[in-house]
Formats: sequence, structure tokens, C-alpha cells
Amino acid sequence: MPNMSTLTLDANNASIRARAGKYLTFQLGQEYYGVEVLKIREIIRMIDITAVPQMPDYIKGVVNLRGKIIPVVDLRLKFGLTQIQSTERTCIVVVQLDSVSGVASRLGLIVDAVEEVVNITEEEIETTPNFGSSLDTEYFAGMAKIKGSVKTLLNINRVLQTNPS
Repeated sequence: MPNMSTLTLDANNASIRARAGKYLTFQLGQEYYGVEVLKIREIIRMIDITAVPQMPDYIKGVVNLRGKIIPVVDLRLKFGLTQIQSTERTCIVVVQLDSVSGVASRLGLIVDAVEEVVNITEEEIETTPNFGSSLDTEYFAGMAKIKGSVKTLLNINRVLQTNPS
């Protein structure tokens, strides 16, 4: 009969196997993040964003993308980083979010720069380390070791459901 630590290891390994696959990687400040390619709908250059009153600072407003109104979130502000001026590399990554009601929605994420699409294997992914019980790491899907650097893999649905600290 397997013991509890064996069951936990098996569950962690199954979770890591499920996370292996293609990711779009992007930069925020000096850090690199990844989101599953299947969640990405498109990448667009920065366009005018219409502000919406009474929104948190990290929600920049909405854009009209081919007749669809899409909310736009500044991931720098969502993650507590300082706001910077847009550059020629700043862009909006449009993602599709899952919904409990079954209706998917789209949302734009402002990122400093898109890096590349990479195929991340099971061997390159580790579970998110324990940073302490008071820190919320639910929006991390894991950490990937790619080409000598570490990229934080995001569970984008969780990132956009949690409140900023």
C-alpha cells in the first residue's frame, strides 16, 4: 500500500506532466513569465485604451478589437511593479479565460515585451516553491528551467481572479 508521501509525489508528477507543453514567454521588468499557448488568442501592438472609471489601477480600461470590447490589464501593476512608459516592444497579449458559467471571455494583458514560444518538457518544470504560508502563489503554475534561466509559468485564470496585495 502506498504511503502519503508517495501519493503526494505521484500527484505532483501528474500535475507537472499536465503543465508540459507550448508556452508564450514574455518579459515584465527583469523577469520572464510564460502562459500556455492555448490561452493566447493574439498579440497586438499598443493601441489607445479607453479608461473606465472606478476601476483598480491595474485595469487600464478597454479596447475595441474588431468590434469586440476587451478589458485591458497592466500586468506590471497587477504584480506590484512600478509603471513605466511604453516602448516599441510593449504590447497587448489577448488571452481567453475559462469561466465557471462555460462562457469564455477575452482579456488583454499589457506586457513589456513578448519573447518567444517555447516547448517546455516535464523535466524543465518544477512545482512552485513554498514562499511561506502568508504568500499567495496560487497563480503560479510552476517554474520552468529553460536555457539557464527560470521562467515563472502562470495560471492566467488565477492571476486575473486574485486581488492585488
